[in-house]
Amino acid sequence: MDGMTFFQKSAGQWKSQRTTHHLPFRRAETGDSEIYVEALSADNPKIIAICEMHEVDPAKTVGGAFVSWDGSMQWDKENENHQGTTVFALIPDEDNPQAGVLLRERGYAEIIPVAGRYHIDEQEGLVLITEYETMTSIERFWFADTDLRLRTSTVQRFGGFNTATFCAESRNQSSESVSSDSPEPSSYSISGW
Repeated sequence: MDGMTFFQKSAGQWKSQRTTHHLPFRRAETGDSEIYVEALSADNPKIIAICEMHEVDPAKTVGGAFVSWDGSMQWDKENENHQGTTVFALIPDEDNPQAGVLLRERGYAEIIPVAGRYHIDEQEGLVLITEYETMTSIERFWFADTDLRLRTSTVQRFGGFNTATFCAESRNQSSESVSSDSPEPSSYSISGW
């Protein structure tokens, strides 16, 4: 498997249940969200735009994904918002199609455009490592089966781990594979499972 195949397998709508451990405070918080993933071909205008944003030749990409989410967390305040979208573009290493640079329109730990590294590990998990100015995030996604995807993430800053998150994401059974020709959903509902 390579990174683009992983995004293609991830296409569709997902319900996610999440637990985040805030390690300095020794407390955990739960939440849930609806996630939409659309695999994008290399010639998709969103992929070309993110390559240009990062000043990378779009001819080097193999494609990527558009992701949107709408969620809530246990400790949310009244006006707190866990909605957003981002675009990922994959630039494989010339000598290894299972690893390369991942361009993001919006980072996991900071809401800025960012470039990180990705690789497919020995268990066919997608690992994303992103260095920010003040922190590092490490995310790993893998499939327990076709319709169950698991995700872990850690954020490390100031020499120690700050948060660790585990998510179980189940594919909406009415969701079919979503290609770059499919329309984006107009709205989401928040629900646990």
